[in-house]
Amino acid sequence: MEAEAVNVVGMANDVYNFSVWSLFLRADLIVKVVMIVLVGASIWCWAIIYDKVTQLKRLNRGATKFEDIFWSGGSLDALYEKIGGQPSDPMSAVFGAAMREWRRSSETGIIDTTGGSSLMERVGRVMDVTVNREVDRIERQMTVLASTGSTAPFIGLFGTVWGIMNSFQAISVTKNTSLAVVAPGIAEALFATALGLVAAIPAVVAYNYISKDLDRYAARLDDFATEFSAIISRQLEGKD
Repeated sequence: MEAEAVNVVGMANDVYNFSVWSLFLRADLIVKVVMIVLVGASIWCWAIIYDKVTQLKRLNRGATKFEDIFWSGGSLDALYEKIGGQPSDPMSAVFGAAMREWRRSSETGIIDTTGGSSLMERVGRVMDVTVNREVDRIERQMTVLASTGSTAPFIGLFGTVWGIMNSFQAISVTKNTSLAVVAPGIAEALFATALGLVAAIPAVVAYNYISKDLDRYAARLDDFATEFSAIISRQLEGKD
């Protein structure tokens, strides 16, 4: 710690450069590690944000396209044959899972004659499981945004505290309270705080925004599952 304080004093004797790169290069090793962690977390969060935003746009386009085909009045069996075992989006996966259970029940002859209640329960469970699985898959890495948003300010604060400790150590060594002695360490410390906010603020804003879009998409899948259950129920009751 004493050597670090002497280093701060030596830097104070020169004209101190307060550029971002200089603040990083002259920072203490611990503060450097904090800065690198925060910059890495920020880059990772921006990559996740871009991936999730583009993914949700793609999924909503796919859902709209599937709904247009589904409600066009064509044969559900033909649509299932077209989708096959490789659905292109979660809504197609929900439809495929329900149709697969329907066909299995038809082939094994286990559709009951009391309104098909047991079949409806099985189809409903299959669609619920599929919806939950697809939503979980879409929500992957969202915890990274939440964790960064909640922890990055504190990581930056740790760097700030460490830098200020170095500044006070410099005062103790030199017996000099001049601003020139403490300014370098304080500047590095505050820079760590700024990096923490730079990483945390976009992560929090993006998490809230993307979470709302995910909730809307999950509700869209649930609504489709409910509507498709009603269609199957009408067919079991012999209604058009």
